[in-house]
Amino acid sequence: MSSIEENLKANGLTLPEAAAPVANYVPWVITGNLVMISGQISFSQSGKITGKLGADLTVDEGKAAAILCGLNLLAQLKDACGGDLSKARRCLRLGGFVNCTPDFTDQPKVINGASDLMVLAMGDAGRHSRAAVGAPSLPLNAAVEIDGIFEIAL
Repeated sequence: MSSIEENLKANGLTLPEAAAPVANYVPWVITGNLVMISGQISFSQSGKITGKLGADLTVDEGKAAAILCGLNLLAQLKDACGGDLSKARRCLRLGGFVNCTPDFTDQPKVINGASDLMVLAMGDAGRHSRAAVGAPSLPLNAAVEIDGIFEIAL
């Protein structure tokens, strides 16, 4: 078990299985020592967190959705690393999309759920650059979608 998975386990979290793509794209691409991971939605085995922030969901519910996205990103990263997360070196960037009403302005607070997860899982190597933007809708009515760029050891 990698230190990332140990850190998650110590906090009561486990990685899901990496989800298969639902359209014409691949879940991740490796170029050089970078892994670009396609957007992961707020989905777990117990279901999706769906709805609009500012109408259907609170900021705390949005943060919970972002944590699910972060766990799904790490699951894809593990898959990209051939099942060995000890190859993960750094989270470089997260791009966060929040399904929200036009007047909702707390997107950064929502995406902090995933940002905090990366730091919890990876320590200082989890600190990253980021975007947090609002969207009028997301696929499958997901509350949050997040993509990521990670550095790995070759």
